[in-house]
Amino acid sequence: MENPLDLDWKGFLALPKSRDVSDFHCVTTWSKMDVKWGGVMMTDLLALVRPKPSAAFVVQHSADEYTTNTSILEASTPDALLAYELDGAPLPLEHGGPMRMVIPTLYAWKSAKFLRGLEFLENDRPGFWETRGYHNRADPWLEERHG
Repeated sequence: MENPLDLDWKGFLALPKSRDVSDFHCVTTWSKMDVKWGGVMMTDLLALVRPKPSAAFVVQHSADEYTTNTSILEASTPDALLAYELDGAPLPLEHGGPMRMVIPTLYAWKSAKFLRGLEFLENDRPGFWETRGYHNRADPWLEERHG
């Protein structure tokens, strides 16, 4: 990254806040439509940190040592965000609070709960579920559940 950030919670909350309404798809075949999220858009974060041109992948790191991987293109879709609000209230613990990634174009396991960091890589590094047989991309419209 050209401008690495190491933010505490107060510093993160000081970043520009956006709101988004998107659908949320679980690999177990349920979806919730029109979910109201608040947080920092990934496009805004990427503009701040400026990943190196060679960075093609993002690994999400959670407080519980969970990881998941996506391409940087999927993580930077217009409605991908680092969410800390759900329906106008702080993101509850059961939904990954205080912060989780939300990538509406992918199954929910690609939207890590309890998010603590992002790592930008040149080469792909499959995460927890991907190394256990889940699909590496996870497009719900193509039903990419298993690899």
